[in-house]
Amino acid sequence: MKEKISNNIQIKNKRATFDYELLDTFTAGIVLTGTEIKSIRLGKASLVDTFCIVEKGELWVKNMYVAEYFYGTYNNHTARRDRKLLLTKKELRKIETAARNNGFTIIPTRLFINDKGLAKVIVAIAKGKKEYDKRDSIKERDDRREMDRAFKRN
Repeated sequence: MKEKISNNIQIKNKRATFDYELLDTFTAGIVLTGTEIKSIRLGKASLVDTFCIVEKGELWVKNMYVAEYFYGTYNNHTARRDRKLLLTKKELRKIETAARNNGFTIIPTRLFINDKGLAKVIVAIAKGKKEYDKRDSIKERDDRREMDRAFKRN
């Protein structure tokens, strides 16, 4: 019998929730090479400055950093190559129509490994926040933190 793979790899794009208002999210598979999945399982990836585009009916993630695998030989991958995301046609159509609208963008928010050991990316349709929205987010976060401190004291 197969044992369940227990990977708790959670690579997050922390700037996404600060810079954007997330409207809708989708879970997508990602096409990787052998050395890329090994690096991700070691936690050597980053979603900073990453974005998605739709080209010819396919969704691609651009500028995603996956470190070169230490034990990789001549088969090693390049760190910042474009990677294809796997979604259903219905989800792709929804994302494509949202991306055509002004002010909307597609950003990956989280990269994780599921129970079957496959790498998945959570992609969000997002709208950019204005400067005053960011200040409101900071204020809400500070208020929540202060309330938690007061609750723990009592």
